[in-house]
Amino acid sequence: MTTELLNTLYVQTQGTDLRLEHDTLRVHLPDTPGRKTLPLRRLDSIVLYGHINLSTELITRCAQDARPITWMSRSGRYLARLDGATRGNVLLRHAQHQMHDHPDIRLAIARNMVAGKIRNSRWILLRAARDAATTPREHIRTAAATLADALTATATAESLDTLMGIEGKAARDYFTALQHTFRPADGIPTFTHRNRRPPTDPVNALLSFTYGLLRGLVHGAAEQIGLDPYIGYLHGLRPAKPALSLDLMEEFRPVLGDRFALTLLNRRQLRTEHFDHLAGGAVHLTEDGRKAVISAWQEWKLQPWPHPLAGRDVPAGLLPVVQARLLARHLRGELPGYLPWTAS
Repeated sequence: MTTELLNTLYVQTQGTDLRLEHDTLRVHLPDTPGRKTLPLRRLDSIVLYGHINLSTELITRCAQDARPITWMSRSGRYLARLDGATRGNVLLRHAQHQMHDHPDIRLAIARNMVAGKIRNSRWILLRAARDAATTPREHIRTAAATLADALTATATAESLDTLMGIEGKAARDYFTALQHTFRPADGIPTFTHRNRRPPTDPVNALLSFTYGLLRGLVHGAAEQIGLDPYIGYLHGLRPAKPALSLDLMEEFRPVLGDRFALTLLNRRQLRTEHFDHLAGGAVHLTEDGRKAVISAWQEWKLQPWPHPLAGRDVPAGLLPVVQARLLARHLRGELPGYLPWTAS
């Protein structure tokens, strides 16, 4: 397992210069004397936030080594990714395209993806209800019961539009209840609802940044297995939209995304000074805030989670890889259906 989950280099200091020096990565920070070097063999991938300079030689070497480079905005919004040559058997991608053209098969896969997300959302709420005070506990349990009904409804959804409607309502009910689970540091406003583009409060800023980290993880898993990240089953086909990455991401949002953010805030690892309030109402993490989140994310990826089909614990960072493999097996006809991962 450790051979698959290596180190990711996150670079967010604006103006940093990255260059190739033989078999090492040379890092020069602005206004800082000297330079740092890292052996390339220790790096699984590179993620860049904002204005970071890379030499052509480094980009070429990473492409040749199949070492992905991901570009993000300073606030954590996904921008682009370089993966080098396409990996995987072309027959797998052909099967993926063929399955997409079968409405019944596409709907069956999408149903299970939405069911996985709703079940994991409900798991988050039920765990939170254990430690909640009486009044919040009732709100949380009521929402959990509503999600149980939504979970049942996914099995009989007769179209993708109906399924997306079920998912949308379940998400609203979930976030309405989730506000009762946050206990952030003084000065951080109470979370009331999910908003984005841009986020307008610290909790939403953290959630958006965390989803960016998760999206990079899932996109990389699809590429690693040889799937086409742009041919999905739940999300519609649109230019430059990695539909399959967004599909696979859904079941992981509650546990790997929301619970991660919840943990950071409730443990007071993030405070008011870790957020910037910009003109126009947008809120972003500061550089120190991003450092704190990225450091915690690296540890979070190593935490083991039970995986029923694998029959063993799997590190969080490898769960998307396992699920991408299961989807590939279904597309090749080796499994009767796609089974999402659910927390237990």
